[in-house]
Amino acid sequence: MSIRALIRDSPHRSIALVTSSYALIFRHSPTTTVYGATQSTQSLHHAVVPRCIVEFAPVENADLIEYRQLSILPVLGTLGLITIDNDVFLCLVSGASKVATVRPGETVQRIFGVEFHCLNRSDFDYVSGADANPYTTEFFSQDGPDYSQNTGRKDQTLKHPCLALKKLLSGGSFYYSVDFDLTNRLQDRSAETSSFDPDNLDEGFLWNSYMIGPLVRFRSRLAIRERKALDSSKIITSAIRGFVQAATVPASVGPSPLGHSGLPSTLTLISRLSCLRAGTRFHSRGIDDNGNVANFVETEVLFWSPSGLCFSYAQIRGSVPVFWEQSTGFLPQQRGIQITRSLEATQPAFDKHFESLEVCYGAVHVINLLSETKLGEAELSMRYRLHVQKSPLNNPAGNSAALEHHFLQETDFDFHEETKGAKGYDAANQVRDLIESSAESFAYFMLEEPLSNDIQNNGMSRRSSMPVLQQNGVFRTNCLDCLDRTNLIQTIVSRMAVELFLANRAAWAGPEFWMKHSVLWADNGDALSKIYAGTGALKSSFTRHGKMSLAGAIADARKSATRMYINNFADEGRQNTIDILLGRLVGQLAVHLYDPINEYVTTELNKRASEYSSIKEINIWVGTFNLNGRMNGIYEDLSSWLCPNLGPLQKQPEIVVVGFQEIVELSTSQILSTDLSRRKAWEEAVKRNLNSNAQKNGSEGYILLRSGQLVGAALCIFAKSSVLNNIKNVEGGVKKTGISGMAGNKGAVAIRMEYDETRICFVTAHLAAGFANYEERNRDYWTINHGLRLQNNRTIDAHDSVIWLGDFNYRIGLGAENVHKYLAEKALGKLYENDQLNLQMVNGLAFQHYAEAKITFWPTYRFDIGVDEYDTSEKARIPAWCDRILYRGHNLRQTSYNSVPVLRFSDHRPVYATFICKVDVVDSAIKEKLSQEIYDRRKNESAAARADDTDDEEQLGYDPIEPGLPLASSNNRKWWLDNLQPARSNLQAPGPEFFPNPRRPSNPFTSSDEPDWITIPKKYLASSSASLSDLNQNLARSLNARRLPPPFEPLSPASSLSKSLESLTSPAGKLSLIESASDRSVSSQSLRKSPPPVPKKPLELSCQGSHRPIVRRAASSFLGMADQSNSSSNTSTSDWQMIPQTRQFTNFDNSSVFPKEALSTAPLSSASKFYQSNNMDGRGPKLPPRPLPDSKTPNPSGLMDDHNGIQQMASWQPLNPRK
Repeated sequence: MSIRALIRDSPHRSIALVTSSYALIFRHSPTTTVYGATQSTQSLHHAVVPRCIVEFAPVENADLIEYRQLSILPVLGTLGLITIDNDVFLCLVSGASKVATVRPGETVQRIFGVEFHCLNRSDFDYVSGADANPYTTEFFSQDGPDYSQNTGRKDQTLKHPCLALKKLLSGGSFYYSVDFDLTNRLQDRSAETSSFDPDNLDEGFLWNSYMIGPLVRFRSRLAIRERKALDSSKIITSAIRGFVQAATVPASVGPSPLGHSGLPSTLTLISRLSCLRAGTRFHSRGIDDNGNVANFVETEVLFWSPSGLCFSYAQIRGSVPVFWEQSTGFLPQQRGIQITRSLEATQPAFDKHFESLEVCYGAVHVINLLSETKLGEAELSMRYRLHVQKSPLNNPAGNSAALEHHFLQETDFDFHEETKGAKGYDAANQVRDLIESSAESFAYFMLEEPLSNDIQNNGMSRRSSMPVLQQNGVFRTNCLDCLDRTNLIQTIVSRMAVELFLANRAAWAGPEFWMKHSVLWADNGDALSKIYAGTGALKSSFTRHGKMSLAGAIADARKSATRMYINNFADEGRQNTIDILLGRLVGQLAVHLYDPINEYVTTELNKRASEYSSIKEINIWVGTFNLNGRMNGIYEDLSSWLCPNLGPLQKQPEIVVVGFQEIVELSTSQILSTDLSRRKAWEEAVKRNLNSNAQKNGSEGYILLRSGQLVGAALCIFAKSSVLNNIKNVEGGVKKTGISGMAGNKGAVAIRMEYDETRICFVTAHLAAGFANYEERNRDYWTINHGLRLQNNRTIDAHDSVIWLGDFNYRIGLGAENVHKYLAEKALGKLYENDQLNLQMVNGLAFQHYAEAKITFWPTYRFDIGVDEYDTSEKARIPAWCDRILYRGHNLRQTSYNSVPVLRFSDHRPVYATFICKVDVVDSAIKEKLSQEIYDRRKNESAAARADDTDDEEQLGYDPIEPGLPLASSNNRKWWLDNLQPARSNLQAPGPEFFPNPRRPSNPFTSSDEPDWITIPKKYLASSSASLSDLNQNLARSLNARRLPPPFEPLSPASSLSKSLESLTSPAGKLSLIESASDRSVSSQSLRKSPPPVPKKPLELSCQGSHRPIVRRAASSFLGMADQSNSSSNTSTSDWQMIPQTRQFTNFDNSSVFPKEALSTAPLSSASKFYQSNNMDGRGPKLPPRPLPDSKTPNPSGLMDDHNGIQQMASWQPLNPRK
């Protein structure tokens, strides 16, 4: 799909990426920057985060009239957005060439041209470096194409800030695909052809993750319809760095007899360089604290045959995983190696590294190629070995009894020492003997692509891919730089894997095929060496031709000299450019993309989920059977097991899950490979019985949805054809647990699906055998539960419902005599009390949070073949419930659990269980309609805002944080202003008997034990001179009045003060005081703007009632005020002075108007109780009041006081009022 780049300069600079159906529009938002911690460092606490408005809409709804073409060059996609010097740039791919077709419909492009367009200004539109090189070339220099030609119309002295980035991205080392996920190997991505999901990209290999991250997050917030449209537009581009190349293998040259069709096959090599610790040779060494190592590369070899087979094999390389550095220098002795951390300080990072490898790849075999004679390399090798010995992967259980569970082993192969003889580099093939056993146990990944009849019958003509075998381990190779020696050894390991694949298919390949294989690996070594060291790989002549020539030796000498120059003079600039691309510079921030309309639509849809979602029930039948490697029961009637006589709904369940164990005999030759013929035969037998029973009941038949196999364990899922449209994202995986995870005689097979919106996972397992090996069975469970990874790195626990079934091999912990005694007595409860699985689950040692229905059937193991008698052989195995079904999920309800004793062709008896599962159903049509309605309404609001000459970003996206609150403020709109006038509150009382609490602090954010409302009985209101409505109005006014400091008033004659005091102490006087103060407050607020809030006085200076401390009192007297309990004092000045509260109407005491017991309040919150228990009212601790004298005996000054000598006040100087 073609993409056009358009630009609009005014009123806001915007760039639009337009396809035939949709438009993705970016606009910089300079006025809506936010502040936050930087992402690249914790040392900077605040930085301006660049923000852009983004919109994705159909072309017919986008206003593109004022846009013009941005560039004459094509646009193939976008790598994302980046900020440099506070400018925001959009990176577009303008040139790429196809380098590989991995499988039909899966192509890979190599980038050779990019453009950076500034979103916030036009200064860089025509400067040097802004236009990409329109001419494609096959090979580029290390710094990429030359952009120094004068093609602009502006002053060329202004350098484009993205020039270095442009050269890096155009250098020929970046690749992308719009057809499939290039960041994951074939085993970890969907087996379906041409599937691509940006949400599941592996960020460890995604080099534009920093730039594309905002777009991926924006995509995840879109509705499903818009998300699919954005994916189909192929605008979002995911780029890896490394090497990709394919070789076409003609049928005459390809492996025989795989090429029956006469069509050519394809051999592809993909190397993915990690970006987690990326850098140049001497600037990036060793490991970091997160377990990431320098120059970490995953290399995958793929072979696709037109017959439907697809082979994949992965290897990894990486720097020695310890903390070490190496200085640059012109002479070898100047480049010394220094280990910078102790053994103990390094072990945690070392363990993180290998634990992550074990999760991704399984068992790890290290091939260490460092020299044992060179001082620095020998020291690194010794430290490496010590860390391997201390690794928990060598002994997961922490004791020597678990030696067979080693997941990490090391092989030291001194490359220089082994190849310095007459054989030369050909002696490197000796490594084959050292790693052969691991290579066979690790196996490889293989897909079959048969044309399924079931899928054809349901109207789908696409090819389905069925995993046949999975790779269960990986070789990790390293030398000092992980370049030259490593590439040669990896070539040998790759050939071993391909030879093993061909041998298992009874095929062979000629020398021309292996020559193509060698050339691919030689080109891979050159490409990776240029990225890390600056030149092509050494020893590539031997890798290509199998021998070292004189010309090859001269070329190696020239490359070594070039490396020395680049490492000393150019690597620092290259490292800085890499850091900018990955967003690792201090203070560098990712762009924040904001889509006001779609975010609003998503929020509203979540609020109205009940309008388009519902819950329905489906029936699931689950069964497990250990076949003991026998095939004679394949033609028996299995309906007693598969179609038990249950209720009408349970007879025809929507989903049927069948698990087999020991489907083949677990011989030595079988445990390292998988025989698919028996599984297919049993699949047909199960399907035949299911459809025969369905036909009898007049119901629709079943089809095979998916199956998987691990040697003897197999899992098959059948579904009714009518529910296929409800099932999606069906994926499978396996996990070996036998012989340290390298053999498949024990392990598990899992298949997951999404039924409507509910995620369901089924796991069949065959755990370790042996009466006393329950601890090993526990370890097998934990290994499977944590180590079995489905596609996109999903775990078993990441599902709504999980059902385990299989031969778990847990026994009954009693002797044979007691077991047979209880069986004769039919005392199954006594047996279950000693069941090993029951005891392990109760103690939380296995199957945590899983449940099992009550067992009402006899033990299913071990019977004599053909009869209903338990084992009568010499071993006389104790009967046990080995075959079990467990489940987890709040939406699952088990309805039956039983065994079938009539099927006697095995030494086990089959077990089944039925479940009712509640699944979430979303009506896509209703949701889509509702989404469109909300979108259109919001769009119209945005258009109305623009018609009022208001910036749309000021009108959109500022929604209330809670229902009922006003809209959040923007730069041009304030929630406290209504038409530029102060907004009025519409607060309503809960009822007519409620009044605002005058004791409540005016600041709503101040903690207080006072309730918002109080109730006053009418009998108290009747005694007041004020009416109910007047009192309510006065209380509300007093609540909203501002608390101001008391004004300065000079002392008046005693007679005047006495009269004032008498008037204030009466109830009517208090009410009149409230009314007059409220009137003054309202009139003053209407005439002028209210003054800013005035801070409260220090808490220690607060007082009780109408008395306030004299301002000139010595501070020392206040410090001791709380401890004084009598009126004696050495000072002659009164501690308290009574001041009329003419302005302090919010602190009036209404106890004289209404008795205290008349005020009933709401229950206290927890915070209010805390303040109440600590004698606090939200303003701090209360000081105890001082005892006051008799009010009838005023002192000469007319003030009530408890001390004499008030006449000395004449010498005090009052404070001047604040201006």
